[in-house]
Amino acid sequence: MKQRKDEILRKRKALEKKLKSHMDELSNKDKENLQAIAIKYDKDSKKAPAIVASGRGQIATKILTLAEENNIPMVEDPKLSKLLSSLKIKSEIPPNLFKIVAEILAFIFYLEKMAEKKSSLRSKFKRIKK
Repeated sequence: MKQRKDEILRKRKALEKKLKSHMDELSNKDKENLQAIAIKYDKDSKKAPAIVASGRGQIATKILTLAEENNIPMVEDPKLSKLLSSLKIKSEIPPNLFKIVAEILAFIFYLEKMAEKKSSLRSKFKRIKK
């Protein structure tokens, strides 16, 4: 189980590193075509996830930068991004996209849970070590 957790965390870090390196390598033309969508989901509400930010070019760069600065998980999926970009800000994800968005959110929640457990174990280990 621990190996699985470590593997998932490694994959997440690798994905974040890959995204950052892609951002650094983009030409100005690519940066103009860059697209980012931010969604928010409140698991305590009965509402579907909603679009909270969407943009191209500099706006997309700003969305990605804010996400990175605030440790918000990011997923790179150009096809999904294209579909979601057609939605208005504050609109809920349509039923035909529920499955893919739910899979992404489930993965993110799993990673967050594993990170919490890892943090808890580290703090317990530090107390025992002293």
